[in-house]
Amino acid sequence: MGNGNHSAGAGRGADGGQDARRRTVRRRSVLIGAGVAAATGGVLARDQLGRLWYQVPGVSKPRVEGAVDYAKAEWVAASDANWRRADRPDDFTVDRVIIHVVQGSYAVALKVFQDPAHRAATHYVVGKDGRVAQLIRELDVAYQAGNREYNERAVGIEHEGFVDRPQDFTGAMYESSARLTADICLRHGIPVDRTHVIGHVEVPGTDHTDPGPHWDWDRYLRLVRAAKKQLERERKQDERRERA
Repeated sequence: MGNGNHSAGAGRGADGGQDARRRTVRRRSVLIGAGVAAATGGVLARDQLGRLWYQVPGVSKPRVEGAVDYAKAEWVAASDANWRRADRPDDFTVDRVIIHVVQGSYAVALKVFQDPAHRAATHYVVGKDGRVAQLIRELDVAYQAGNREYNERAVGIEHEGFVDRPQDFTGAMYESSARLTADICLRHGIPVDRTHVIGHVEVPGTDHTDPGPHWDWDRYLRLVRAAKKQLERERKQDERRERA
């Protein structure tokens, strides 16, 4: 977001209906062709076939309605028009976190992401007070970045506020968002660096400027790394308790 022209990134990454139908045909054709090739000469490796299999419509992991990927988030479902069902990371590798700023309030972000006409959303929204809402499962592709490849490989985090108001980026927001990003990076094996944790402005082809010049990347990454180390310690402690 953050291009100054509208709130919550309208029209920044939706897949059109015709494109979806074309992809369905292509995926089915590719799967059939891959199956023949494997049967005749073993051309495709097992993991490649697995990736193709998970891209076939109708093949998906079990879902629990209202379930969240991040334990501290509240579930507020985005409109189905603002995301695409997937089975990440089996069909698309998740290796990016994209940081957005909404150009509005926490409530505005939730409202527009629930609007089917908006055609865009992120997986999470973080408020100035540290509240976190999850609107789309990390399994699925959020129309967030205006770039299909980045949509498919990234988890998106929206932040309450305006890019030209540094006071909007509160300590509570930084700390809460950093814990969320650390949790995402730990679960998906994403390195905590500026190659893999990026701003919307860095997505190729975007016309957005968020999170803007007042977002403190050094501070944020320090917090993410510290939070990730804490999560790693907690995970090891849990593993030791389970073995005891």
